[in-house]
Amino acid sequence: MHQPSGNAPLTFLAFQKLIRDRYYATDNARGTPGTFMWLIEELGELATALQNNAAGKTPSAAEKANLSEEFADVIAWLTTLANIHGVDLEQALKKYTTPGVVEGVKD
Repeated sequence: MHQPSGNAPLTFLAFQKLIRDRYYATDNARGTPGTFMWLIEELGELATALQNNAAGKTPSAAEKANLSEEFADVIAWLTTLANIHGVDLEQALKKYTTPGVVEGVKD
């Protein structure tokens, strides 16, 4: 398995491949319903971490670290679902970098 070096930027393509290489057999066997439930659990943990880092209060270093961890977990489980369904996330995300596809919201 190829892993990005510690100094190279991590692309979605490389991250998705890393997740696939490490977890695909287990994830695919679990299937969409079980994997989706893991994603929802992680979203709940992210919601709690966001609440603990609410505006107006200064989060502790541990709270900030937990928030980062929960964002990473959500992205990993979402990537797992994409792998199960054969979705190339890097390609899918190009809709946000292609002019005229997704326009910004104007105030």
